[in-house]
Parts: sequence; C-alpha cells; structure tokens
Amino acid sequence: MAVLRAIVQDFVETSEPVGSRALLERHNLGVSAATIRGDMAALEEEGLVTAPHTSAGRIPTDAGYRLFVDRLASIKPLRPAERAAIAEFLRTAVDLDDVVDRTVRLLSSLTHQVAMVQYPSLTRSTVRHVELVPLGPTRLMVVLILNTGRVEQRVVDSPVDLAGADGEDRLARVRSAVNAIAVGRGLAEAAAGLETLPDQLEPVDRGLARTVATLLDEALVEEREERVVMAGQANLVRGNEFRSGIGEVLEALEQHVILLKLLNQVGPDGGAVAVRIGHENPYAGLHSTSMVTTAYGPADETLGGLGVVGPTRMDYPSTMAAVRAVAAYLSQVLAE
Repeated sequence: MAVLRAIVQDFVETSEPVGSRALLERHNLGVSAATIRGDMAALEEEGLVTAPHTSAGRIPTDAGYRLFVDRLASIKPLRPAERAAIAEFLRTAVDLDDVVDRTVRLLSSLTHQVAMVQYPSLTRSTVRHVELVPLGPTRLMVVLILNTGRVEQRVVDSPVDLAGADGEDRLARVRSAVNAIAVGRGLAEAAAGLETLPDQLEPVDRGLARTVATLLDEALVEEREERVVMAGQANLVRGNEFRSGIGEVLEALEQHVILLKLLNQVGPDGGAVAVRIGHENPYAGLHSTSMVTTAYGPADETLGGLGVVGPTRMDYPSTMAAVRAVAAYLSQVLAE
C-alpha cells in the first residue's frame, strides 16, 4: 500500500510513469530498490498499476486509484483561511442564482476541474411564504417563496377591487388562509390543499381566493426542468489528459439528464463524498474521467448535489476535501 500510495501521488503530480529509483529518491519507504521493484511487480500482477510501454515506470489503473481512495484514512480538512474565504464568498451572494453561480465557480477554482452544481430540486422544496401584492385596483402579483430561496412571481387580474380598506382587508384574509394551508408543505401537497381553499372562506372572499389558488396551482405543479450549472470546462484541455477522447467527455457533460442522474444518486449520509473512477461511471463518455460528488442541504434534508469531473489522474484527497467543504457551506447559506 505504501508503494501504491507513492506511485499515485507521484503520477498525479508529474503525469510521468513512476520508476523504482524515483520512489527511492522521493519517498522514505525504508526498503531496498529490489523490494520496491518486487512490490511494483506484485501491484502490476494484481492489476493496480500498469506499464504504459516496455521498460517504463508504472502508472495507476482505475483499480489502483479505487484502492487508494478506499484506503484514505480521512479527508484532510481545508486550512482555516480557505474555509473563511469560502464562507465569506458565499454569504455575500444576493440571491439563489448568485449563490449557485458563486458555488460552481468557487468549486472549479479550488479543484481545477469541471465543477457542477444542481439547482435545489423543486421536488424536495417546501413553501416558505406566499405574498399577495396589489399593483393597482384590479392587478395582483402573487409571490411564491420556497425554502431554498427560489422565488416565483405571477401577475393576474383581480376579480374584485383591491383599493381602499375593504380591498386591504380582503387581501389580508386570503393571504392568511393561503399561508395557513401552504407553508411548510411540499409543492404537490400544498397544491392539493389549495384546491379546497375557496370553500373554506366567506362568499365575499371566494372569488379572489379562487384566482390566487388557481395561479398557485399552476406555479406549484407545472413541469419544470431541473438544472445543472457548470464551470471550468476549459480545465479539461489542460495537460492533454484526454487526447482524442475529449469530444466524448464534452458530449457527455452536455447531457444534463446524465449529470442529474449521477448527482441524484448521492445520499446525504453525513456529508459523505462519493468517488466514481473510470469505468465505474455508467456512461461510456465518462469512462476516462473521475467524478467526486456529494449532496447538500440543511440538516438531514437533501436539496441537490454538487461535484467535479476530471481526469482519473486527480488529486483525490484535495478534491474530496474541497467538494465536502463547499457543500457544507452551501448548506449553511441556504439554511440561513
């Protein structure tokens, strides 16, 4: 394991096959060159390293990287200065779009890989508040605010006059009734509850309540495409890691459905970080890559996933630490 660890570390750093002499010079393994050569031969026989050509040093295989990752005793945490910078950068975002954009750019910058962040999933969202804002005597803006910070706004013609004290009182009653039903519920549950809202109110308020309920029903249950935001695609062409296979990788990354499936396979499990190496990725276009992903969300609630894609020659400990840290701070920001 010590020899395998040394080969992985040297190859990640230099991108050159690693020989026994280099291992002796760079690592204090405490054994002879003959012992190292014997260990390298044993690793090759087990399929954990391979020689790219005759008389060359060794490079890790996908199986070698997997064993290296599985044997990591712990993920080294980021330095305090790095953690403080991440927290400050995300907390100064102005809205959800800005939070997601900052997160993906930050993750790409920290790892030097392609970063991806899934927008908070609407299927896992709950209603935080519904606001009714009069825009005139007969125009009404309905504002739906979700627990993720996502905001939907719709404008509709009001069936009743909203001006004056009577209009304000009517709006207050309908607003209170809507929030009593919807707040804290998932979108489908809230939509179902609002179907009976008009019948629960006095006749004078039913027309306005029916209009608001219909509008919210459309906003709550209409089909929405889940979104993945990416940054750092230029990192793929640095170092000539993929050679002729770069087109297949880029084509796979353009398929957001694929990325969403991979991100949604990551459970909260205490902030666990998942690593898929080479052919462990279920899509052929990503067989030359590694993916490091995790879930984010406040407490035990999963709102989405984030992670990075890069070559299998990746600094796994640092990448895993960055992915875990960014997910933790994103979760904190969304919980505030």
